[in-house]
Amino acid sequence: MADKKARLTVDGESIDLPVYSPTVGPDVVDVAKLISLGYFTYDPGYVSTVSCESAITYIDGEAGVLRHRGYSIEQLAEQSSFLEVCYLLIYGRLPNDDQFADFQSAIQSEQVIDDYLMSVLSSFPRNAHPMGVMCSLVGAMSAHYHDEIDINDPECRQTTAIRLIAKVPMLAAMTLRHGRNQEFVPPAPNRGYAENFLHMMFSESESDSVSPILANAMDRIFLLHADHEQNASTSTVRLVGSTDANPYACIAAGIAALWGPSHGGANEAVLQMLEEIGDPSKIDAYLKMAKDPNNPIRIMGFGHRVYKNYDPRAKVLQATYREVLGLLGIQSDPTLQMARDLERVALSDDYFIQRRLYPNVDFYSGIILKALGIPTSMFTVIFVVGRTPGWIAQWNEMISKGYKIGRPRQLYTGDVIREYPQD
Repeated sequence: MADKKARLTVDGESIDLPVYSPTVGPDVVDVAKLISLGYFTYDPGYVSTVSCESAITYIDGEAGVLRHRGYSIEQLAEQSSFLEVCYLLIYGRLPNDDQFADFQSAIQSEQVIDDYLMSVLSSFPRNAHPMGVMCSLVGAMSAHYHDEIDINDPECRQTTAIRLIAKVPMLAAMTLRHGRNQEFVPPAPNRGYAENFLHMMFSESESDSVSPILANAMDRIFLLHADHEQNASTSTVRLVGSTDANPYACIAAGIAALWGPSHGGANEAVLQMLEEIGDPSKIDAYLKMAKDPNNPIRIMGFGHRVYKNYDPRAKVLQATYREVLGLLGIQSDPTLQMARDLERVALSDDYFIQRRLYPNVDFYSGIILKALGIPTSMFTVIFVVGRTPGWIAQWNEMISKGYKIGRPRQLYTGDVIREYPQD
């Protein structure tokens, strides 16, 4: 029940609109009744529009806050694993030991790739873009499991969640190895989630070891990308889901939305920028061009559309980034040298500080993935693996409540009416 009202006046006529207060964050004006009065609201990009009610993730961009189910991202990254955060997002609480053991066991039971997915993968050329392959493979799951899905059955939704969390990293590893013409290495039951992922990506045999530091870095990257409120891809999953579409199709739609370079491709853009700079000695000249308002060059990986303060995920990942670079002993790599120089400048240069252009999570994750030997074309696929539980949690939350099919309106600016030409 709204305990506040907003008054909108149009052409001298006043309209009272309900105002709702969340548990934390800005109040929300309910404009639903405007359509019955002959009005729409206009908000390109939906930057001021609340599309849903959610209890999963809270962001305060001004304060640099990110919380999942009330827990700060800093605490989760320090105390939890990615799989524990998956459980938290989906079930709304942190698991106890028995619950987590059952969750891990359920995921392991789904870590099998059916022959039909292998055949779909084999149909792609070796140079196919990994994101296109991932869209297709998850889309193929929607066809394969179509008859098994009842979105109104909580147990069925849980099976879908477990299956996606289990299989998406396997599909990602298969995609990389297919592009390299390598045989797929299956997961091992005695390995952790992130460790298994790196094992499937890079091992030559089932006995090859994975550094705990690198496995922890991969786990942390997944954890920091697990959910981020109503961004473009998450909103896409919800919008498609509002039609009662197959959930695998909804996730495939989210992957397609994430593919865009303005969304999931940001960490890839960091590496492309470093390639453009070319050499550490050219950083100052590049920064000078970027500071020129008449120059289209942008510094990628600094600042954030949502966070007007320091990206809290970047703070967490900064220590991991330094740990990984120290372990691998690759300080002589010119790309990584440039990354370090850019980080140093951004944290000390008044131009960056005054504009709050701090290194963001894309900067650090891009450099870590580069150090791990993951090709830039796979960076957004890594994002897919991390974001899958968030998409599932958001879809499941929507399906579990009453919802309407999404149907945005428009400000029509075309011709009013035209007569068809007569001969």
